[in-house]
Amino acid sequence: MKTFSRILLSAAFITTPLILRAQTDAVEQIKQVENNLFGRVQIAGEKTWSLADRMAFYKIPGLSIAVIQNHKIVWAKGYGFANDSAKTPVTTQTLFQAASISKSLNAVGVLKLAQDKKLDLDADINTYLTSWKFPYDSVSKGKRITTVNLLSHSSGLNVHGFGGYEPGVPLPTIVQVLNGEKPANTPRIHSVTAPGLNYQYSGGGITVSQLMVMDITHLPYADYMKKEVLNPLGMNSSTYAQPAIDVNKALLATAYNEDGKPIRGNYHIYPEQAAAGLWTNPTDLAKYIIAIQQAYEGKSSNVLNQAMVKQMFTVHAGNDVGLGVFISKPDNVFYFSHDGANAGFRARYVGSFEGGNGVVVMVNSNNDGVINELINSVAKVYDFKGLYHPNIKTLVTVPADILKTYTGKFLIGPPRTLSITEDGGRLFAQAIGDIKRELYPQAVNHFFFRDLPYKLEFNKDADGKQHLIFYGDGNKMELKRAE
Repeated sequence: MKTFSRILLSAAFITTPLILRAQTDAVEQIKQVENNLFGRVQIAGEKTWSLADRMAFYKIPGLSIAVIQNHKIVWAKGYGFANDSAKTPVTTQTLFQAASISKSLNAVGVLKLAQDKKLDLDADINTYLTSWKFPYDSVSKGKRITTVNLLSHSSGLNVHGFGGYEPGVPLPTIVQVLNGEKPANTPRIHSVTAPGLNYQYSGGGITVSQLMVMDITHLPYADYMKKEVLNPLGMNSSTYAQPAIDVNKALLATAYNEDGKPIRGNYHIYPEQAAAGLWTNPTDLAKYIIAIQQAYEGKSSNVLNQAMVKQMFTVHAGNDVGLGVFISKPDNVFYFSHDGANAGFRARYVGSFEGGNGVVVMVNSNNDGVINELINSVAKVYDFKGLYHPNIKTLVTVPADILKTYTGKFLIGPPRTLSITEDGGRLFAQAIGDIKRELYPQAVNHFFFRDLPYKLEFNKDADGKQHLIFYGDGNKMELKRAE
């Protein structure tokens, strides 16, 4: 009979090769991910890209990623620089602004109050607002706004997003933000349609939910979120504090414009914490994704139970809007996700309802093109069903003299215009407030974007005037040429 020590020794010899093989496989998979990036659209005959090349192409100083498989973080890694001038490298601990991904964690915090019977999701929000009351008017048509409306962007409220504030300038209180009072830099929050009619993205509505949390709990918002959401999820590196006074400032990434230059003050401050104020990293966000996945499958109820997560995943507005998340079903596989865009930061996470798969990517740049390219590569390497969708198109050649006839400004809606320019036989489009994007010809007058699901068609009307037709989000819109 083998002695106990000999049994252990034999087991060690068997186990060690398995561990080494798993480590080798992980290293190889990471290399595959790093060298197989491709866009939402692939051009016929084109080779895949490397992550290093795409970061250089987009002038992105730093990037961080975490990959989830079978409810575990299989790897996380940082690339480039958190501060380019100081050559501070991005590590897995580097903190980025999550921007609108903050809304997902905010929803968890609000749903926790509902789970604890401190909030009725279907009650009038003014039931819980004590330091400020929502000013109903005739626009709401007598309908009351509910918390479900706020979290699903069906409240009918204004203010899409927030620009933040440079460090050192006076910061408004939440009530001042809601009232549009100085030093707030956004309009007052009010109804633009009756609640419950349709989807209209509103950071203003999410900010109302922030005040509700504060009025119900009698705690500063960041304190409640740390105690009831971040710490229980194991997101111990993250904070909603604005400014971020409770973390090591050396971990905060510097924000960069699309031209690769740092924004003034290194980053903006967002008192609208629920809508845009979370500082975090992909590793911490992966912990949130895993906890939600396990709760949905009934395997855990660390913060939210299964019933509450199922309500979070229920579509409440439009055809893809849950509570704090967006729902998609590519190839009949359900995913929840959210994007984020603050000044100098972009981010995206995607998690499957079942199976425990997902990915988080964060960059300290206004350019976000690499994010979906990298997610495409992860989905292909790890065979994440539904996320890998090769879309291969063949380009045609359009003479430069024809391209020049398409140039000019086209009206999107007062005062926004779309500028079409030609440079070196290539066509570009740029909306006010957005980056310049190349248009790729699929036919002489049909063009598409590689990083956006939109197409443009150039035509002439009966009077011979050039106009274009915009296709996107299931809609078709004619844009007249600006005079």
